[in-house]
Amino acid sequence: MAEAITTDNSTEQTPQHVAIIMDGNGRWAQQRGKTRVVGHKNGVESVRAVVSTARKEGVKALTLFAFSSENWRRPEQEVSVLMDLFMLVLTREVRKLHKNGIRFQVIGDVSRFSEKLRKKINEAQTLTQDNTDMVLSVAANYGGRWDITNAATQVAAKVKSGELDLNQIDESVFDSYTSLGDLPDLDLLIRTGGDYRISNFLLWQAAYAEFYFTDILWPDFREDAFKTAINSFGNRERRFGQTGEQVQESR
Repeated sequence: MAEAITTDNSTEQTPQHVAIIMDGNGRWAQQRGKTRVVGHKNGVESVRAVVSTARKEGVKALTLFAFSSENWRRPEQEVSVLMDLFMLVLTREVRKLHKNGIRFQVIGDVSRFSEKLRKKINEAQTLTQDNTDMVLSVAANYGGRWDITNAATQVAAKVKSGELDLNQIDESVFDSYTSLGDLPDLDLLIRTGGDYRISNFLLWQAAYAEFYFTDILWPDFREDAFKTAINSFGNRERRFGQTGEQVQESR
């Protein structure tokens, strides 16, 4: 997997792959005396801003946590609205993504979604599949444990069928069976909304990611806030098990 893009000046380091837990829509709405649904709708504007900024900043892969496998436990009306909003965004935004050279994909177990929504997801992925400027992955009905279990099941099936030798399995091989196995390693994981946990998101991929937590609620997380997170990443020393001295010597 590719490492983060680096330059001679470490403060200008740009993460190749950024993931975001988009938290705080409900609280943003409640603070304004609105329903949680209003927060989700305003959060879409932040998605637009972050996708546009990521592309401008040279990020090659952006992964957004839209709906976890645990979110089905939320009130039925809220889940229904989220599904409708997902459908609306797909309908309105995919051609813009395509025009800007962005490949779109959904990661997660989509089998629980309606046939209509699954069809819309497939159409969006097919339309943008050859784009190379950036990859936008939306995690929907996704969980990190599910991702690891799903990859393990695929690997086991390959071994059972004789397509894969047990002794061939290493981290790289296993990674290729995960949801983001064809993308650069995750460099930066951002969570908005003030909580300090990753909520079963990209457990495998986040092994050496830098974490960035902010109190900003997702509907208020726009271009400047995203750039601040990227700048924070650029000022960090990534050692990957080495000492700081070794990192400095290798530059």
